[in-house]
Amino acid sequence: MIITRTPFRISFAGGGSDLSNYYERFGGSVVSASINKYMYLSIHPYFNEDKYLLKYSKTENPSSVEDINHPIIREVFKRYSIKGVDFNSSADIPAGTGLASSSAFTVGLINLCNAYTDQYMNKEDIAALACKIEIEDLKEPIGKQDQYACACGGLNFIEFRKNGLVDVEKLYLMSDAYSVLEKNLLMFYTGQTRSAGQILAEQKKNTTYDDAKINNLHKMVQLSRDLKEELLKGNTSAMGEVLHTGWMYKKELASGISNSQIDYYYDLARQNGALGGKLLGAGGGGFLLFYVEEQYHNKVRRALADLKEIDFKFDNKGTNIIHYNKVKLYRS
Repeated sequence: MIITRTPFRISFAGGGSDLSNYYERFGGSVVSASINKYMYLSIHPYFNEDKYLLKYSKTENPSSVEDINHPIIREVFKRYSIKGVDFNSSADIPAGTGLASSSAFTVGLINLCNAYTDQYMNKEDIAALACKIEIEDLKEPIGKQDQYACACGGLNFIEFRKNGLVDVEKLYLMSDAYSVLEKNLLMFYTGQTRSAGQILAEQKKNTTYDDAKINNLHKMVQLSRDLKEELLKGNTSAMGEVLHTGWMYKKELASGISNSQIDYYYDLARQNGALGGKLLGAGGGGFLLFYVEEQYHNKVRRALADLKEIDFKFDNKGTNIIHYNKVKLYRS
């Protein structure tokens, strides 16, 4: 049995600049962090060595890799020539909530298959392969930030070069600033889930041809650079203003990013002391993240009492193997 644990991520600024239609023309950057909410994947030789037993939100028992319905499992298992396995997945957070569950799954599965086939790959190479599988092989209309955030872990400034290369810079804050930032980020579940694909496809089109929306994305990229500098100076309160300004820009990139319920809760949090916030992920549902200075924590919590708050801390490890016991079930 081998088990991987891969963190989900929250993104603060620059989201959307990791789409190829944008970064190949202008370059992009984001500030994001992985958190201690995880995707867990396990693999074990299957008793029926000629078949697969795959358990995720569904259960599959295919006879060949080509018959696997789950596209990510199928593509990764094909790449590694995996056969005759019992595979399981579970997660701390539901899919479709803006915390990069799909990319956490892909990253964790690559890490799992490397361990199962006795191969080694560093975390940035795992992220690059996850990008290739999701974006190039499966043609998902997504960007590159999630794979790197989930694979590498930590609080990062991630740059997307015009030539397709990705640079991950760890942001090492003073310990007191790190603690204040972590404490003052509050996250609430809206109760809504969504598929990111349609929103991202529209956003990709708009930020290719619409000059006003392209200019908004330029401003969002600059916010990521400004936030990096302010955090390194220990100015954690800058997070609130950056989140708010970026959310105002982001809502204009595509329809469906927000809705009346999300706007209601966002405005309510601001009225009760939140300096700023945003909806995590592509939009349309999932989690609202706010930066709230400590004296207003309880006031914001009372105002949003009908939403589920998720307590979290930053994760600094990224994807990793948490159990390794490779034993054959049968003699070959």
